[in-house]
Amino acid sequence: MVGPSRPRFVLFGSSIVQFSFSDGGWGAILADVYARKADIVLRGYAGWNSTRALKVLHQVFPKDAPVQPSLVIVYFGGNDSMEPHPSGQGPHVPLPEYIDNMKKIALHLKGLSDNTRVMFLSAPPVNEEQIFQTSGVQGRTNKACRIYSEACLKLCEELDVKGVDLWTALQQRDDWKTTCFTDGIHLSSEGSKLVVKEILKALREAEWKPSLYWRSLPTEFEEESIYDPVSQDGKTNLNTSELEFARSVQWE
Repeated sequence: MVGPSRPRFVLFGSSIVQFSFSDGGWGAILADVYARKADIVLRGYAGWNSTRALKVLHQVFPKDAPVQPSLVIVYFGGNDSMEPHPSGQGPHVPLPEYIDNMKKIALHLKGLSDNTRVMFLSAPPVNEEQIFQTSGVQGRTNKACRIYSEACLKLCEELDVKGVDLWTALQQRDDWKTTCFTDGIHLSSEGSKLVVKEILKALREAEWKPSLYWRSLPTEFEEESIYDPVSQDGKTNLNTSELEFARSVQWE
């Protein structure tokens, strides 16, 4: 643990989370946006479903931890929605069991502390043709993703958990099938930008106190200093604590 103390945001989920720091992924973008404001912690496990996540929930988020996260962003659903395998093995989780798993996850996380907030990302769409062309894998459909996405969002309403509808958000873009994925499932940099846009919108609109929206959080060591670069007038210093010129996207 290093100081000073900052809010801690934990990303918890399957490969959509594990790969979120790769190639302009949404986790890396959040880490950039929240630089000097909050620490983004990755707990992603490729291939996992909600049942497997539930088995380790108390290890990943122990209730007796000395510091609890300010926000946990959870994504499970895509693997759960896959068609069942004849052997009975594989990632498929029946819809009622998925809903029950996600409810248990939500209640555990909400019970970590009075100040721990929870956000669920619903299953994003998939490009079935691209999946088959890339890997030859069958059994994951956009229709099933919609069903699990809707179930996730309905549960969020019931439990007062912030829900982000990725299934709808990504498909608002006309060329979503060709731009949002690397393989029909996992997100490209363009797909990740849409995810970040929706997460930041949800954080901005959330009536949480304190607010976890990035522009509402203080910047660490933001005071002006004589060691900052000297401005063009040769007299004042340029405070570099919140410069955004290096970003290709100016986030709201």
